[in-house]
Amino acid sequence: MVNEQPAAVSAAGPGRDAAEIAERVAARSARRGMGREELAARAGMDPHYLRYLLETGPAFDQAGFVRIAAALGTSYWELVVGPSDPPPGRTPAGAHPVLVHLTEEECWDRLDGHGIGRIALPAAPGPLVLPVNYTVDGRSVAYRTDPHGAAAPEPGTAVSFQVDRIDETLSSGWSVLVVGAAEPVEDDEAVRRLEAVHPPAPWAGGGRPLWVRVAPRQITGRRIAVA
Repeated sequence: MVNEQPAAVSAAGPGRDAAEIAERVAARSARRGMGREELAARAGMDPHYLRYLLETGPAFDQAGFVRIAAALGTSYWELVVGPSDPPPGRTPAGAHPVLVHLTEEECWDRLDGHGIGRIALPAAPGPLVLPVNYTVDGRSVAYRTDPHGAAAPEPGTAVSFQVDRIDETLSSGWSVLVVGAAEPVEDDEAVRRLEAVHPPAPWAGGGRPLWVRVAPRQITGRRIAVA
């Protein structure tokens, strides 16, 4: 999906900027096993025109680079300007890091509210881990999903649910893991209460009417701090 393109991007004409963009296009194409002709076909343009765009840059045809970004499965901004939000954990560890185990109350304090977490479910050929919008309901975690989707487990399925936060500036972070059983929320009153009190809108969109509750058997957490 292509993000809304920025209102203004520095004019990247022939030269260094265009060359950097062409390198990003080539690198991403290589990772996807996509040759120049296939990329042109997916972007809906002639291969010769694609070559010309890569030589001149987006100042000549911004819409063309929007199509190239879509064909490569990235955003216009990341293709033209470069990644703005690198994956966490690339900065060096802090001086004298300390690993602290969180108490159960500290774990719930960090889970409290709602946000994005990861649900891990058994699947073939291996465990399946999916991001979900979650909310905390009492002493359980709940999320909404498609009844026929991958995140809709059978009642009683053993699952894990994990949330973490990283602070690159302070070289610190925490992680909380909930292990328990997943159960669909079938009681109408409970569903109405969840939707009234905790109405997370799944980023994936769609109706997603099924609420799934993870009843914890165990909750553990760790925190990295700098001494």
